[in-house]
Amino acid sequence: MKSLELSGLLATPTAPTVREALRHMPPHALDELIIEALAAAEKAWQRVVVDRVAAFLAGQSVDGPRIVAAYFTPTERTTQAGTHPGWSPFVAALASTEDIPDLTHARTTAVAVPMREAALSEEIFADPHLRNALNRLAALDPPSHTDVLRVHLPTRQVTRLTP
Repeated sequence: MKSLELSGLLATPTAPTVREALRHMPPHALDELIIEALAAAEKAWQRVVVDRVAAFLAGQSVDGPRIVAAYFTPTERTTQAGTHPGWSPFVAALASTEDIPDLTHARTTAVAVPMREAALSEEIFADPHLRNALNRLAALDPPSHTDVLRVHLPTRQVTRLTP
């Protein structure tokens, strides 16, 4: 079986053939499959983030040096299930050099925003594909409050920076 045929089968993990095959696998092999699947999922979501940032920049009329990196900061998402960390779907900074901009929080007054208003602003203004990809990355590996996500466009690498 070729890899494309196998990926077609694995794309429907609830199909009877795939379920039967999974039932015959030993537990340690299933554990390894899960680890590989999670790593592949993270890489796939990172590709979506890079593609969406590149598409965003292609739609901008930016004069001056070429942008090489975009940065995202963490945010807290409040849902009915509680509060959990995530990545803001809005670009915190764009950089035309390899230098990392200072993204430390300035002293500000916190303003409570009703849960529905925060969700509505993301729904209206954020790229839904980028938002979804960032949410999936945060679900796979939740950020801490001081982390920054760097999207390096020339190498197409997504890196979490922790001070």
